[in-house]
Amino acid sequence: MNQEAFLDSVSAVEFYVGSARQWAFYHEKAMGFTPVAYAGPETGVRDRVSYLMKQGKVSLILTSFLDPNSGIAQHIKLHGDGVHDISIKVPDIDVAIKTIEERGLIKPSKIQEIKGEGGKVRSAAVKTYGEKIHTLVDYSSYDREIPPGYEAIPQNSDHKGGRLKAIDHVVGNVEENKMDPWVEFYVKGMDFRQFMTFDDKDISTEYSALKSKVVEYNDRKIVFPINEPALGLKKSQIQEYLDYYKSPGVQHIALSTDNIVEAVSQLKKQGIEFLETPATYYDNLLDRVGKIDEDLDVLKRYSILVDRDDKGYMLQIFTKPIGDRPTFFYEIIQRKGGTSFGKGNFKALFEAIEREQAKRGNL
Repeated sequence: MNQEAFLDSVSAVEFYVGSARQWAFYHEKAMGFTPVAYAGPETGVRDRVSYLMKQGKVSLILTSFLDPNSGIAQHIKLHGDGVHDISIKVPDIDVAIKTIEERGLIKPSKIQEIKGEGGKVRSAAVKTYGEKIHTLVDYSSYDREIPPGYEAIPQNSDHKGGRLKAIDHVVGNVEENKMDPWVEFYVKGMDFRQFMTFDDKDISTEYSALKSKVVEYNDRKIVFPINEPALGLKKSQIQEYLDYYKSPGVQHIALSTDNIVEAVSQLKKQGIEFLETPATYYDNLLDRVGKIDEDLDVLKRYSILVDRDDKGYMLQIFTKPIGDRPTFFYEIIQRKGGTSFGKGNFKALFEAIEREQAKRGNL
């Protein structure tokens, strides 16, 4: 664990999107999230509309603009729908800011204070890759579930929640030769620890490749893999993302579950589309990963991938991009002791992504 941790965990992920209402509807009906709070003109917020969605320990904020000349509108025009803010809960904002400033690499914004009926919330922002930020949020003087500026949404007794439990990791894509500087940003600037590296020999196919390094904080309460494209015969998925998103950004969020088969089955019934895996992937799967608890035929039916490390094994699957541009998507992951990121699945995953790229004419 990091010495004298001044950060705690991911608090929420905020998306800037063309229609917050439609994204909220999608995440409720298809992903199983519960809309718990709303902010907009009715609550005194004049420039935006936001929905706070929750499932397990996952909090998402879906925000759209009311002013077409606003920064939010310009962000969406350039990038399309995507992640703007990965906020981080901190025990003490003054300690967090002082510690980051003393490390000398990052200059946080001034501390902001928002008051509400539950007390006050204090926060400051740190700029990271692309137009992404980390809002450091101190809730120690606030005693309500609903943030200031939001009003609770009446709950629908017929709403069926999902099986997603927590954010396992958040993956960023950056330009070629920019991965190491951003790893340094987190390690030297915010006291993260680098604990895993994948090069283009680990993550490649016949056509494309990427490099990735993983940083974590506070016993993996915060995990950020960072990818960059590597030289290949054709365009990598990372470069395709950068071309469409028009800057570095968040590629995907991995959401954990305690039963991936039931979670994926439910999500598929609700309309979520996943990348498909060729049947041949499963021919020698048990030879590669050893004994597993799950029925192989069921995993094959749902295209769920499996990989093992020295701590155990993990199961994972990836959705297709959920917006119009081939940029952001979700990963569903179940860990049974395994702490890695599916190195043994990289080739199968990349080939699945390349099949989608080929359909778009971008491979």
